[in-house]
Amino acid sequence: MIIPALDFIDGTVVRLHQGDYQQQRSYGNNPQLRIHDYLRDGAEVLHLVDLNGARNPLARQNKLLTSLLADCAPAQVQIGGGIRSAADVEALLKAGANRVVIGSIAVKKPQEVQQWFKRFGPDALVLALDVRIDVDGKRWVAINGWMENSGVMLEQVINQYSQRVGLKNILCTDISRDGTLSGMNIELYQSLCSDWPSIAFQSSGGIGSLKDIAKLRPSGVKGVIIGRALLEDKFTVAEAIACWQNG
Repeated sequence: MIIPALDFIDGTVVRLHQGDYQQQRSYGNNPQLRIHDYLRDGAEVLHLVDLNGARNPLARQNKLLTSLLADCAPAQVQIGGGIRSAADVEALLKAGANRVVIGSIAVKKPQEVQQWFKRFGPDALVLALDVRIDVDGKRWVAINGWMENSGVMLEQVINQYSQRVGLKNILCTDISRDGTLSGMNIELYQSLCSDWPSIAFQSSGGIGSLKDIAKLRPSGVKGVIIGRALLEDKFTVAEAIACWQNG
């Protein structure tokens, strides 16, 4: 499934380069228009990220997110950005989000987050794991806006959550590819989908052309997050969906 992504800072649609707030591109202050275009083209799931909230939970754009959720029907919506508590999850679900994306805190406070899975159910949560791959091929999870290495490997986190709470959804980003339009890390996703076939993986980072989507199709991922390529009109959502379906 093709999942258009929109990231927001102060109500403006932006893209960061490899998570760096100092390297951001602005794509206008009318996210509703972008959403309507994506829905018109057939998007069934949208991915929204509150970058204000990711940097400072007290600055979360709650009013904007609530307004956007009302505009997204009938598509499903998953929202991330600075989720720090069960109350944050509950508020977004009540506002109309279908799934809430959990990032760094899932690595820093696994026991607490596992209670969220038990409370809200694995269908309501997406585990976002941002990966930095070293020269030896080891896959380390980065946290806190990708600024820190958690010291925990990707496989450890997946096993922990899948065994204890029945994890169903993972959004995995190869940091080196994010915002680059340089193509996906196909080998990463093939490996993950093969090792954990019961988990629905979403790929993120690097899509720059329809060819990239076609190459990703056999990997086994269930969703493809696409941000910058759509914002820069490399192709449309409708073209991406057609490419994915024709694989």
